[in-house]
Order: sequence, then C-alpha cells, then structure tokens
Amino acid sequence: MPHRRSVAIVSPEQARAAAERILERALRSADEAEVFYAASSSTPVRFEANVIKGVDANDAMGAALRIIKDGRVGFSSTSNLDDPQALVDAAVETAPFGAEAQFEFPGAQPYPDVRPYDSSVEEVTLEEMVALGERAIAGLRDYSTEAQIEGGVGKSTSTLALVNSRGGSVAYERSRFQIGFEGTVIRGEDMLFTMDSESSIAALNDPSGVVASVIRQLEWAKETAAVETKAMPVVLMPTAVRSVLLSPLLAGLNGKSVLQGTSPLVGRLGERIVDERFSITDDPTLADAPGARPADDECVASRRLPLIASGVASAFFYDLQTAGQAGAVSTGAGERGLGSLPGPSTSVLLVDEGDAALDDIIASMDEALIVERLLGAGQSNVLGGDFNANVLLGYKVERGRVVGRVKNTMISGNAYRALNEVLALGSEGRWMGGGLYAPPIAVGGISVSSGG
Repeated sequence: MPHRRSVAIVSPEQARAAAERILERALRSADEAEVFYAASSSTPVRFEANVIKGVDANDAMGAALRIIKDGRVGFSSTSNLDDPQALVDAAVETAPFGAEAQFEFPGAQPYPDVRPYDSSVEEVTLEEMVALGERAIAGLRDYSTEAQIEGGVGKSTSTLALVNSRGGSVAYERSRFQIGFEGTVIRGEDMLFTMDSESSIAALNDPSGVVASVIRQLEWAKETAAVETKAMPVVLMPTAVRSVLLSPLLAGLNGKSVLQGTSPLVGRLGERIVDERFSITDDPTLADAPGARPADDECVASRRLPLIASGVASAFFYDLQTAGQAGAVSTGAGERGLGSLPGPSTSVLLVDEGDAALDDIIASMDEALIVERLLGAGQSNVLGGDFNANVLLGYKVERGRVVGRVKNTMISGNAYRALNEVLALGSEGRWMGGGLYAPPIAVGGISVSSGG
C-alpha cells in the first residue's frame, strides 16, 4: 500500500498572508471586514465486516468573508480562492439584507500559548494505520467471533487563520488522530450495537482502550434483563451524559437563548441551580485537547470559563453579535464553519469528577439502570430541560451487579431535576471526541419505561 503523508496544505504564515490579501480587497468596498481562512487534509482508513474496506485522502481549502457595510452584516464563503473578488462581491450583495451589526471586530491582543498540533500525526504511515486497525479487530474477534467489527483509524491536519480590519490576527495548526470501532451482534431480529472511540492531537499507537471498552459492553450485554416501568436510579455513563444532562444545561447557558428570553436561567446567575457537587467549565486553553484553540473563530482570545461552579450558574457564553445585542462582552465562544456566520458554542467542556469508583456505585445499588448510549436525544423541550429518549444500549443492575442488557426501554425526566438528585459522581472521567471530559453520573428523578 503506498505511503501518503498527510500534511496541512499551507503553513500558518501562508494562511495569514492569504487571508490578509482578501481582507485588503474587501476593505475597498466595506467599512469593516473579517476573513476566516481554513485548509485541511485528512486520511481515514475504513474497516467493514472485520477487514479493511478502503483508504480515502481528502484535501479542502476555503475562505469566509464577513463585512460590515452601512451598519449591516454581509457574508459569503468560497472554496474557489482563485477569484477573491467574487467572494467580496457576494458579501457586499448580502449586506443590505443582513442583520444590524451590534459589535466591533476585536483588535490586536495577546493569545494564550495553545498549540493543538503534534507533528507525530503527519508521520504515521498508512501501513501503520492499517496495522493499528487490524490489531483492534483482532482483539475484539479474540473475545467474540460472533461480533461483526467495523470502524476506522483516521488522521487529519488543518490550518486556520483569522484577520480583521481592526488588527485582530491569529493563525495556527491543528492535528487529530482517531481510532473508533463498533461491534455488532445480530441474533435473529435482535441487534446489539457496541462502540467506542479515542482521539488525540498526537498519534495513537495502542487500540487497547477502545478494545477493552467494547469488550466490557459486550460482556455486560451477554444476557438480557427486564426492567419495570417506574422511577429508579440511573447511572449515566460518560457517553450518555451530554445528551441527557449537558445539552439542556448548555441550551440554557447559551447567550442566544438568554438574549431571546427563552432560557430558564435568565436572571439566575449567582444562584444554585443544581447539586453543589456538580461543576462544568469550558476551557479551550487546555493543553493537548483536540478542541483547544488560542482564539475563537472571531479572533477573541480563548480563556477558561466556569459555567456552573459547585452547582451555581456562573456565566453565560457569548459570541460577538449576541454579546453586543445583550450588552455583554464576548466570552470567546464564537464558532463557525466556512459556510456559516459565527454563533455561540462551547469548545472543551470539563465536568468535574467525584470520588466514587464506578464499581462502587454499581455495588451500592439494589436496583438501577445503566445507560451507555441513547438513540437520539429525544428532547421535546430542551430549554426546559426535559428529555425522553430510547436506550440504544443499557444494562439492568440488581443487588449491586450488572445482570444483563435491557431492550425496548426508554428514559424520561428533566435534567435540572436529575442534577438536583445526584446520587454519586464517578471518579473515572474520560474524554469523548476531544471536546468533552466527563465521569459517570448516578442520578434519581428519572422515569424508566419498558416495552416488554
């Protein structure tokens, strides 16, 4: 198999220079302007039915232009960088119909020394990636020849640059390496899905963590168990914490919902809203996290932002426009793709760990449900904190031990109520996707419904 070295298409210096050329042209037609430039290269190796399926090589490059003209925001983006004037013309055409600008672009400022890039990712060969995937498959097949394994090993590098007409300027590289595999067991009409993944800014050379997690899921799911329809303690594994608990909280802390008056947390900063053992922080300055960055996607310097501290609502997160509309200051939460305007979003979420080992949490429960993964979030009133979701993979606990996998089961409740009924915070947190670190969390106040 030929070796392909994945490289960032341009250096940060080249990206900044390209963005500045577009900015110079834009300022001939606009009062203020900002250029977001991105180049990326990725190489995923895919496996299906226990064998390698294919290798892809994907390169992309583009730029987005946001302008302020006569007080209104114009926007355009392109992957055709040979015609920057067309990019400018498109942004100017949209400005009369754009939102009224409630912000100023940030000027020059110091940025934290955050470098979410490791050259080891570029140095990994395709042969090494294939071998890594084959080791993962072999480890899973050693445990179960019944499971059909699919997944992948991938690496990517990218270069981002942001410049604006007030002197704001930042350019940096990112790298990511990921291993992810699924084990599917089909018995007649019954289908069992297990999966896990790991990602890093540096090259990974050991799939054992992913393998061990999938094997643990297969082991816990060997038998089936029935649950009654009633309220019971629920242990949310880290893979389920975001959809059940964090999504409603983040919707309430989002500056856009606060501005619109739809957040239940309006006017409640400084109040305790959940159990005092629960804290969550957005920290894009955290070294080695794939989601880390020196600045947000609007040139605002990154900083650590406690959102909930010991149960107390501590901060809302804003981008430039929502902050301006709310009479607040951007928290460095602006996030965008090439094809969209920025919006407020978190980057690297950290949920504080507790002091309870998962085994001890399970052992302490006479009857409970462990939720590994949900099928969709199922939230009809996310701002109110309500959720109603199917359990894709979950297990019954009886007299302190896992007795088997549950089927046709749903959970429903309210995230705020559940987080005011915290039974235990796990001590074994883990990363998911590079943008969330969370432990298992055991809560009450959740209804379990069984379809038999």
